[in-house]
Amino acid sequence: MRKLKEPKFCQYEVSESDEGGITLHCRDRIDSSNAAYMIKELSPLLQNRLPSSLTVDLENVTYLDDFGVLVLVELKKIVTNGKGHFYLKNSSDKVKKILSLLNFDSLEGRVSFTKKRPPGIFIRLGEATLRHSSDLKYLVSFVGSVCLSLIYICSHPKSLRTDDTLLCMQKTGIDALPIVGLISFLLGLIMAFMASIQLQQFGANIYVASLVSLSMVRELGPIMTAIIVAGRSGSAFAAEIGTMRISEEVDALFTMGFDPTRFLVVPKVIASVIVVPLLTLFSDVFAILGGLVVGVFMLDITANAYITQTIETLELFDVFWGLLKSG
Repeated sequence: MRKLKEPKFCQYEVSESDEGGITLHCRDRIDSSNAAYMIKELSPLLQNRLPSSLTVDLENVTYLDDFGVLVLVELKKIVTNGKGHFYLKNSSDKVKKILSLLNFDSLEGRVSFTKKRPPGIFIRLGEATLRHSSDLKYLVSFVGSVCLSLIYICSHPKSLRTDDTLLCMQKTGIDALPIVGLISFLLGLIMAFMASIQLQQFGANIYVASLVSLSMVRELGPIMTAIIVAGRSGSAFAAEIGTMRISEEVDALFTMGFDPTRFLVVPKVIASVIVVPLLTLFSDVFAILGGLVVGVFMLDITANAYITQTIETLELFDVFWGLLKSG
């Protein structure tokens, strides 16, 4: 037996047999205090020699923890990668218990990954159908609860939380006015510019006012306003109620005898029904102003002529039809 190394942190001896095998005799403790040092010292030795086998003698090891098991795993991996064999011998009952607890025999095993075949289009379609069908019952239940709460509010007006309704009206309406005005103004600007390119060929510049006013008041104004309110205020309401759900505030309302739908949802619904038509009116006005800018600066139409053409084109039915859609 030829002694090669005995570091100060961990007592061990390395001996090499004539057949090219190496035996590692460990003593005392193999734990977190010396695991890194042992890996650093033994890894180059095994990688350079590439032994046909490595036998670790644990007879004199008094303590072994998960860091010590990590040392054994690293040594086993180095040897097995070099086509060698790894053996443990003379393990005490305590060491065997730790090795069994950490499932040492399978720690160094390579996990075989099999490529999972993606599901076909019909499978995905069926899964989506089943998922949405399952969600439909919750949607129906929620809509029914909101309708019943609205009926109760109509029969008991004093039960409506007025302060929360006014606050929701401010968040949904007043706070959303800048973004609604900006988008509507740019939309009217773009529509007027695109229409002017074609109408100029026929000398029908004045009808740019008619096109912008009719399309915004009847169709695009309600649609754009609803999209903005749904994306801005709707997502904020959903996030607020979702946060209350996670923090168990909704359950607290149940415990205190409050109806969460009547307490949380109805003020937001009433505020949206009142505010969205008003936002639609502002959207129509800003879009007409955007078309006015194009008409005045690009088509040489006076502001008076543009406004007059807009008034002559629109009827009260068009305005109320757009408000009905937005409501």
